[in-house]
Order: sequence, then structure tokens, then C-alpha cells
Amino acid sequence: MTRVADRLAALLADRFAGSLPVRLRAWDGSETGPPDAPVVILRSSRALRRLLWQPGELGLAQAYIAGDLDVDGDLADGLSRAWRSLRAAGPATTPPGPLRLTGMALTALRLGAVGPRPPAPGVPRARLRGTPHSSARDRAAISHHYDLSNAWYALLLDESMAYSCGYWTRPDDPSYGLADAQRDKLALICRKLGLRPGARLLDIGCGWGSLSLYAAHEFGARVTAVTLSSEQHAFVTDRIGEQGLGDLVEVELRHYRQIRGGGYDAVCAIEMGEHVGDAQYPAFAARLHALLRPQGRALIQQMSRGTAAPGGGAFIESYIAPDMHMRPLGETVGLLETGGLEVRSVEALREHYAWTIAAWYRTLEARWAEFVALAGEPTARVWRLYLAGSGLAFTERRMGVDQILAVRPTPAGEAAMPPTPEGWSVGGVRR
Repeated sequence: MTRVADRLAALLADRFAGSLPVRLRAWDGSETGPPDAPVVILRSSRALRRLLWQPGELGLAQAYIAGDLDVDGDLADGLSRAWRSLRAAGPATTPPGPLRLTGMALTALRLGAVGPRPPAPGVPRARLRGTPHSSARDRAAISHHYDLSNAWYALLLDESMAYSCGYWTRPDDPSYGLADAQRDKLALICRKLGLRPGARLLDIGCGWGSLSLYAAHEFGARVTAVTLSSEQHAFVTDRIGEQGLGDLVEVELRHYRQIRGGGYDAVCAIEMGEHVGDAQYPAFAARLHALLRPQGRALIQQMSRGTAAPGGGAFIESYIAPDMHMRPLGETVGLLETGGLEVRSVEALREHYAWTIAAWYRTLEARWAEFVALAGEPTARVWRLYLAGSGLAFTERRMGVDQILAVRPTPAGEAAMPPTPEGWSVGGVRR
């Protein structure tokens, strides 16, 4: 009798360039594939049944989340090998013929893959209703990702609770870690914005308040922080009190379209623009312009991606960040300029995000039992897959992230920007 692993390899033969990029271990104990590669474990025929009901990336992800499919070895390495092989093979140019289809169907039947749809993994998919990027739907999308629990993010992130790309000024120094990179990122943003004591900063999509609190404490800025997440709002409110910054920082639970007032010296949106939506981004750029005073600065830190998967792909859109939209960097720069801002600097941080995600991934693995206790194993597996895949996307340049510094010029074209980056920081750090 033919071993299950060999049958599976035959089914997959025309999807990869050359031999299998990973080793397969089937539920009957049979194995095939490179002996030195990560091992993909199929624990039962239910993993195949999931792929029949949900072909492609989402079916594979659901099989992994449910535990029907597992990986023995480096998950990121396995994903990288599979991705490179699929890319080298290219898209299927012609559908399989009748004989091939019949053979595939018979193999699936003999392996027990044909049957009722398996139960959904124990993690809810995003089910958003209403008009895309309406205030209510945006609030639901943000809640799906950021309201998992403050305890979850406190376990994953560094002490500042910064959930965005760090700035690794000494990545090869063993004594330099995630908390240092996040502190250096916050300092870099404040310097680019030219913050000084009394400067008015608007932090749109403030997260857990890392930048808002830092700008107030270290630069003496007066900060309005805005979030759509009730968990984040409660957390930032508590930290403002703990750090005695009530005279400098206020946090509001509202949509960016509902921000009142204007005349800010600086506005920032740190990895928030991905949640705005493609059709809404021109209005968002115009809103940034309107909120700034003439000669005020804007700092947008934002991820970029090609047009093939602007939302990040089926898995990300279903389980992590629904309604997210990314675009090539040049398009975002053009939209900001069309909105009336003048882009003065763009700094690419792609490698920095790979290092940041690697640090989060190490924490997840090192404290795996604590994450499982907090939210259950299916949720922990979602995040393992999310972090491994995201880190790989930045490493292999399928995604990027950039800091875009812009200014609102006066009607006469005066930007009042220092002539070199060394002069960006106007007032220095408050001590």
C-alpha cells in the first residue's frame, strides 16, 4: 500500500519548483522530502479536508490554528522555503486535465479528505458589518485586533507598550534590545517633529500611549492622544495618572474624523494610516493638513505593500487586521502631497521591522505557556503564524515600512524647516 506522505507529495508535485521544499510527515507515520528541512506534520486527514473546503492560504492557516497541521522546526524557515519554491514555480498556466482531476479526486477520497466541513478553529474570524470605513465599522475593526486584552500586549511588547516598528541603532550589540529600539524610535519621531516644551502634538491612533507619554515626559509637549480602542483608552488614562502627566496629556476615544480644533504644531500617525482605507486616504491626508498650523509638521510611519495583496492576504484580513489597506510608498507620498503637505524626508525602516518582529516572536516562544493561558492555544497559534509570516514579508521585501516627514507650508511656500536633518530638533530633550 502506498504511504500517505508519498501520495501527498505526488499531489503537490506540480505546485513547487523542483522537489518538496519541506519534509512531510503524515498521520500514518510516513515521511518524505528533504531530511534537513522543517517538518510539516499532518495529524489527520482533516487537514486535507480543510483545504478542500477552503483552498489556498486561508485553508492552510485554519488547519494550523486548529492543530490539524503543525511544523516541527523553524516555522519561519518552513514558510520561507515554501514561498520561494511557489514563486519559482510560478502560477499554474493551465488547469489540470480530466485524467489529472480524476486522479486527484480518487487520492483525496482514499485519504479520507472527502467529507463534511470541519468545525471552525477556536478563534473568531473578523465579521464586520456596515459601510467599509464608516466610524462604527472602523471601531469594530480596531477592536478586533487591539482589544484582544491589555494583558496580552503587555506580555508581548516592551515596557513602553510600543506596538510598531522600532529603530535599531545598535542591532549587533547584544546588550541592546527591543526596549532600547523602541525608545530610540520615539526619540527619533520627536526630533523629526521638532518638539519642544509647550508644543502641541496630536497623536492619531495613539495605541497604548508610548509616543504621547514620551513626548510629554521627555520633550515637555502638550499632547492630545486619540484612539478608537476602548482597551487602549483605559490603559493610557491609567498611565497618565501613574506618571503624573495629567497637565500635559489628554486621551480621547474618538474617530480621527471627529477630532475637534486644529492649529497643532505637530501631528503624527504611527502605523495608523493602514487602517484608513484606500478610498478614504485623500480625505485623511487633507485632514492632516487642516489640523496643522502653517509650518507645522506631520510624521507618518506607515507600512507599504504591492498591489497584489494590499490588505495583507486572506489570513491577515480574516484573523488579525480586517479592512487594512497598504499601497506602494510612492503612492502614499503622492496622496500626502495632493492633500497639501510637502514631504521633506522619507526614511525606510524595513530591516528594522524584521528585527522588531523577531524580538516579539522570541517573546511569544519563550513565554508560550503564559500566552496560551491568557487566550487559549488557537489564539496563540494565530499569533505565531502572524509574527512568523510578517517577519518574513519584511525580510524578503514583500512589505516595507517608512517614516514620512511632511510640513504644511504657508500660502507663500514657507516651510520653516531647518536646512539639514541635524537641525530638526528645535528645543531638545527636557530634563
